[in-house]
Amino acid sequence: RGPAMASGCGDGHSALRRCLAVLREARNDSEQFAALLLVTKAVRAGEIDAKTRRQIFDAVGFTFPNRLLTSRQPPAGCPQNTFRALGLTLLASFCTDPELAGHSQILNKIPTFNDILVSPCDPDSTSMIDDVYQCLSAVLATPRGPRELVIKGTVSALCQAYVNCSYGSERALTLLLGLLAVAEAKCWQRDAPQLLAVLSKLSDDFLKAEDMTKFELCEVLPRFIPLSPPLAQDSQGCECLHRLYKGLANILASKLSQSQRDPALKLAACLVQACGSEWIPAGSAGSKFLALLVNLACVEVRLTLEEPDPLEMEGKKEVVAACYVLIEMGIQECLREEKPLLKDVQKMQIMRIMEEAFGAVIFYLRQVKQEQLQDPFIFASVRVLGAWMAEETSSLKQEICELLPFLVHYAKKLFKEGSRAVSPPQPELVSTEGSALPQDALRFLLPGFCHLTAEDRPRDILISEGAPALLCEYFLHQWEVFTSRPGSLTPLTSTEMSLQTTCGIFLNLAVTAPDLIRRDKTFSSLMDTLLKSLPLLLPQKDHLVLAANIATLGLMMARILASSAVLQGTQSAKEFFGAAILFLSQAHTTQADAGSAGVAMAVSPAYASAWADVRELWLLGMQALASCVPLFPWLPQAVLQARWLENLSEFLTRVTPASVDFELIAAFQAVLVELARASKPCRDVILSHHGREWANLYGMAALEQCLSEQ
Repeated sequence: RGPAMASGCGDGHSALRRCLAVLREARNDSEQFAALLLVTKAVRAGEIDAKTRRQIFDAVGFTFPNRLLTSRQPPAGCPQNTFRALGLTLLASFCTDPELAGHSQILNKIPTFNDILVSPCDPDSTSMIDDVYQCLSAVLATPRGPRELVIKGTVSALCQAYVNCSYGSERALTLLLGLLAVAEAKCWQRDAPQLLAVLSKLSDDFLKAEDMTKFELCEVLPRFIPLSPPLAQDSQGCECLHRLYKGLANILASKLSQSQRDPALKLAACLVQACGSEWIPAGSAGSKFLALLVNLACVEVRLTLEEPDPLEMEGKKEVVAACYVLIEMGIQECLREEKPLLKDVQKMQIMRIMEEAFGAVIFYLRQVKQEQLQDPFIFASVRVLGAWMAEETSSLKQEICELLPFLVHYAKKLFKEGSRAVSPPQPELVSTEGSALPQDALRFLLPGFCHLTAEDRPRDILISEGAPALLCEYFLHQWEVFTSRPGSLTPLTSTEMSLQTTCGIFLNLAVTAPDLIRRDKTFSSLMDTLLKSLPLLLPQKDHLVLAANIATLGLMMARILASSAVLQGTQSAKEFFGAAILFLSQAHTTQADAGSAGVAMAVSPAYASAWADVRELWLLGMQALASCVPLFPWLPQAVLQARWLENLSEFLTRVTPASVDFELIAAFQAVLVELARASKPCRDVILSHHGREWANLYGMAALEQCLSEQ
């Protein structure tokens, strides 16, 4: 019956329809197989349209291809994999229909597809592998596909196929690129060794290539450089990085066209994002390469941004954004003191070149129109300028001052839109690395704003543009994000850093613009948050620097806002001052003096690791507390309840005076004098604990005089 049917089935759709009719009416496998052979032949030849393909599926469904895939005994005289090959051809045909490609019957074949890819390939099985790649490509394009492919081991199979140079290995690489584009983190979590093997092969090919392949690989390699796990922590990863460095050094030392240079700069930027400058070796060759890299990036930025052509600009944004990454590394390397890659002469040259590049960035940002503000490239430009402003405070000051209104407006627009999108903050929106805001421009501008608020002209501009009110809102939002996870404070490094830097800005304003803090109502809301946050934060020992910032800022602002209702002996005010007193009183302890038999003053163990960041805040906090004592009649009682005076008296009596530096003595004296003046009970406690004696011992003349007065 089979041959007769075959001779009766001519070319064209009418013949195919007759075959389909036979398929539907077949009484046994051999009849179905004969008809299927012709259908499959038509499928392979690409002679069917979507409608006919659907008719084939309706005729055979998944049941028949499933049986073909599991049949081990081929028809007499046929190759071993005949049935499997037919089944795969049908599935590959079905997969051209997106609805069928995402069907569970296709998804549960993924392990079978993987097995075929990693099995030895003979000349008869190449069509099977083509069909497998067609199926996998179709699955990747479905909503559930990428996740299923990763879970079911396709990444490992594709890696093996590529590394072993199996038939169709270039298609394996294309599929890997597609998977990494949509599920990079998951791929590396599950299959890091296999992906590292691919990177090893690619980096080896990259180093050895002497033709255009080298530049083509520049486009492919960034997908195989993970942000996590760090490549430099693994010996195979280190070898890959060294080959990539040598390959890039060869490229960048040559005379290049723009189309050749751009992919190389993008690859270098990708390596910097993943590994910082660790992939660049120390020594003369490495320092020259780093200087060249930053130099090329600065030239590219200037060429593109100083005379921007709107049409040309659009195609250059990606490479300029990569150059920003390289320039940011240049800033960090110029600041690096421990084991620097650059010599001092190189640092000075690079700083001059970077200054010119940032002049171009500022020029470009001043041309930006309102309708362009959503462009991610504007965000990248503001971010890199923020990195420059954070470290370089003297150059381009005039230009930066002129740009401040735009920067404040831009940061405000993104903040308002971002906080609307994520407010109230939900735990799942909080990444462990970034802010909860989709595009948080303020985060990158804060360090620069902190420097600028210490100077008259830029501070006046920031105030006139409404930056303080914006920063108050931002602080309140970030605090909400910081405390949003139930049960504990989140270890969000960037959120915590943003809160600390914002405190620094407010401290500058508290010192230089107290009238603004009295006048602007948003500072009352900020004061209220500070009062409530310190008691919550202080017991969390991992957040001491932030606690120090909040304690000191709260004390500084309390001096200015002393008449506000929230500070009039309310429960939150008393709890805040109780926590502030605790923070200030527990910073120092005693230890054996190595130089004598006596006891020396030392920083408390809980404060020791953070003391470099906390010391100035502690001194400023002591000064602010002294100023608060005469303003709040109930404050001396809080000091007495904390038993600070007794503990401090004992501490000063025990330690060797020479071990207490002058700044600390002055800080203690300022607080003690105000307490003795404002409160008889405090004065009595100091006197009863030998206050006159140790005041004389430490040269606290003002305290001695105060204690001598009636």
